[in-house]
Amino acid sequence: MLDIRKRTGWLFFGLMIAQILLVSAQVQTRTGTRVLQAMAFEVFSRIQHGTATMVNGTRGFWGNYVALRGARVENEELKRRVAAVEVQLQQEHAMASRSERLQQLLDLKTKAEFPTLAAEVIAGNPDPVMRTVTIDRGSADGVIADMAVIAPSGIVGRVIGPVGRRAARVQLLIDRNAAAGAVTERTRAGGMIVGTDTDTDPALRLELVSNLSDVKAGDTVVASGVDGIFPKGYLIGRIENANHASGSLYQTITVRPAVDFSSLEEVLVVLVPPRAATRDEDPK
Repeated sequence: MLDIRKRTGWLFFGLMIAQILLVSAQVQTRTGTRVLQAMAFEVFSRIQHGTATMVNGTRGFWGNYVALRGARVENEELKRRVAAVEVQLQQEHAMASRSERLQQLLDLKTKAEFPTLAAEVIAGNPDPVMRTVTIDRGSADGVIADMAVIAPSGIVGRVIGPVGRRAARVQLLIDRNAAAGAVTERTRAGGMIVGTDTDTDPALRLELVSNLSDVKAGDTVVASGVDGIFPKGYLIGRIENANHASGSLYQTITVRPAVDFSSLEEVLVVLVPPRAATRDEDPK
């Protein structure tokens, strides 16, 4: 009984809808368009609008995604190019710096009044107590112990034994066991330059200079030649501080070396055998 009522209700509802559609198909709007046609157009237009909006949104999202991926790839490519250019610039800068250093070394070799041999620093000594470097020249090149080693900026040190065929060690002037005869250019006050015992700044001292000698900060210190190793007149450094030590016959003098020992790369070995040190040689 209940099922018959439901069917009758649905039949009645269907007839009502059909009647509405029939009336709508016959009734016209003010513009002359039938109501059913207008309603159908409105419904389908809204569906089309929603569909178009969704499609455009999806298209825009996909386009943006593709564009972002393209931009990311382009950005990575630009980064690689910038990195390559930076490496190239560093290489060119290093080559320019090396060319400049080699030119300075060549100028020094040309001006030197004694035979020299160009050498490259190939190793340093990690031990801070023994301040030495290794060069790529040895006995096969005529290098022997106690030959002087110089650079365009000044005196570096001396060759120490044993000397290999293709390599040799150089004791730097700042080593605590190194020493060289020295004078000041301004007043010719003589003394002995030595390396410091600790990692101090400046790294050299000028010892055995009388309290009566005229020495002051800024004076240039050069090799006196009395040690028989280092060429006379070559630059050692400049006086940083000079104090008259009370109760002592000698002044306390610190000297800043002319050579930057932390960046040695190329040097010249003076191919002159060492001679005996002299005590009475006139530094003038």
